[in-house]
Amino acid sequence: MKYFWITICALVLFLGGFVWYKYFFVFGEGVKSGVLNYAVRKGNVFKTYEGKLIQEGFGRGKTGGLTSYEFEFSIENEEVFKQLELNSGKTFDLHYKEYHGALPWRGNTTYVVDQVLNMK
Repeated sequence: MKYFWITICALVLFLGGFVWYKYFFVFGEGVKSGVLNYAVRKGNVFKTYEGKLIQEGFGRGKTGGLTSYEFEFSIENEEVFKQLELNSGKTFDLHYKEYHGALPWRGNTTYVVDQVLNMK
């Protein structure tokens, strides 16, 4: 019986550590700059704020053509969302955090914008 409880505790600790690492550990953070394409509120069960930033420059598309650099992100709070929504088409510098996994109530992407650093 003693080994059973030790095994259960070890499994709970392992599972808790995995969930924390996958969904709550900030893997990276930085700043992206570009023109805001859109900021929307969407979702079937959990309404989240999502956006897309078009960055300067071009890259190779999957089919060999040229494509623009796009940064799709989720938005952490309503104040940041409102600032972005009212200024669509302007150039922004956005601070973001990157996670290993997306949570349904946090957004559809692993990139979460938490503040606007600059707007032009």
